[in-house]
Amino acid sequence: MDQISFQYACDKVIDTAKEGNGIGTLGEKTVHAILKNYLVSDISCHEIKVGSFYADIVNENGIIEIQTRNFDKLRKKLEVFLNLQPVTIVYPVPHTKWIRWVNEETGEISPPRKSPKSGTPYMIFPELYKIKNYLLHPNLRIHIILINLEEYRFLNGWSKNKKRGSTRCDGIPTQLVDEVYVHSLSEYRKLIPPTLIENFTSKDFQKAAGLSQRAAVTALNILHYVGAVKRLGKKGRAYLYSR
Repeated sequence: MDQISFQYACDKVIDTAKEGNGIGTLGEKTVHAILKNYLVSDISCHEIKVGSFYADIVNENGIIEIQTRNFDKLRKKLEVFLNLQPVTIVYPVPHTKWIRWVNEETGEISPPRKSPKSGTPYMIFPELYKIKNYLLHPNLRIHIILINLEEYRFLNGWSKNKKRGSTRCDGIPTQLVDEVYVHSLSEYRKLIPPTLIENFTSKDFQKAAGLSQRAAVTALNILHYVGAVKRLGKKGRAYLYSR
C-alpha cells in the first residue's frame, strides 16, 4: 500500500477533470482512472489491445482489469486473457463514503454527509460468483482496494426531497484504506472473517462479515468451491463449515 503514489494519482486525475467542466467531467470513470494511474503510472501500459479486446493495463506482471461491478462482463475477456498470461482483477470497495448532493439547476453542491454503511473486502463475493467457473484457473488473481470517497449525486430523484432514485454523478477517492491480494487459491482464506468461531454456519458468517444472508450463502459457496472452507455436515437445516 503506497499512500504517496495513490495521492499522486488522485491529484493527477482530478486536476485533469478541473481543467474540463469540473465535477462529473469523468463521470463513472473517475475511480477507474485514478486506480489505473495508481497501479501503473506509465500510460504507455494503459488500454492495450490483447486479441480482439482492450485491457486496462498490460505490463511485465501480466494483464490488469479494473472492475467496479458487473464481473459477468469480464467472462469473454477472461476466456482469452487467462490462456495468455496472469490476469489480475482489481475491485475497488468504498470503505467510508460521504455523499454530496448536486443541484443541476444552480450547480450548488451540498456539504458532505457521511453514509452509515461501511464497505469491506467481503463485498466482492456476489461479483466473484459471476465468474465462478474461472476462479480455479492458475492465472487468475484478485486485488481488492478499499478506499474512502466522496460520492456526488444529482438531486433528480422521484421522492419529495429528490434523493430516492437519484442519479450518481461521480465518485472522488479521498484516501487509500487497505489492499487485499488473493494471488492463489490458498489466499482465499484472507476472505474469511478472523472473528469466526471454529465451526460456523452461514448465519455466523453473515454476522462476522456484515453481509446479507443471501450474500453470506454466496460467499460460502465460493469459499467451498475454491477449497478455503469445508463442509462438516449439518446443524439443523444449515450447513456447518470450518476453515
